[in-house]
Amino acid sequence: MAAKRPDPKEEALRAARALNPRPEAVVASEFATSEFFDARDLVQVKYEMLRQARQDGSTVTDAAAAFGFSRPSFYEAKAAYEQAGILGLLPKRPGPRRAHKLSEEVVERLREAVTADPSLTSFDLVELAHAEFGVRVHPRSVERALARPPKGERRSTR
Repeated sequence: MAAKRPDPKEEALRAARALNPRPEAVVASEFATSEFFDARDLVQVKYEMLRQARQDGSTVTDAAAAFGFSRPSFYEAKAAYEQAGILGLLPKRPGPRRAHKLSEEVVERLREAVTADPSLTSFDLVELAHAEFGVRVHPRSVERALARPPKGERRSTR
C-alpha cells in the first residue's frame, strides 16, 4: 500500500493553525458543491458562517449548525471578527499569554538578589524563587524576566 502524499494546502493550514479539526461537520451546500470552498480551512468556514447569518438572513442557530459550530462559538467568532477582521478568525496560540508565575514581586526579589550577588546564576535564582515563593520556573524564564525592564521603566506602546 502506497503512502498517502502530503497535501500542501493541508500542511499550510496546519502550520497557520487554521486547519479545521472537524471538516466533516460542515454541511453547508456551497462547501459540497464548489471547489473554491474548503471545509478544511477554518478561517473560510467561520467567515462563511458569519456571512450566511448576516447576508443570507439565516438564524444564528441554523448558520452555526450548517458550519459545524455551536451558537456560543458563532458569537465568539463574530466578536473576534468585529474586533480584528479576518485575522480574528484565526485560532489563538495555545498556552499562557504572560509570565504568570514570575509576578512583579518575585522578579523584584530576584533583581535584588542579583544586585547583592552578581555571581548568582539563573539556576540559583530558580532555587531562590522556589524557596521564598514556592514557585517552580525554568531558568530561561528567569533570564527573560530579568532581561525585561522593571515595570516603572517600561516604555509606553501607545
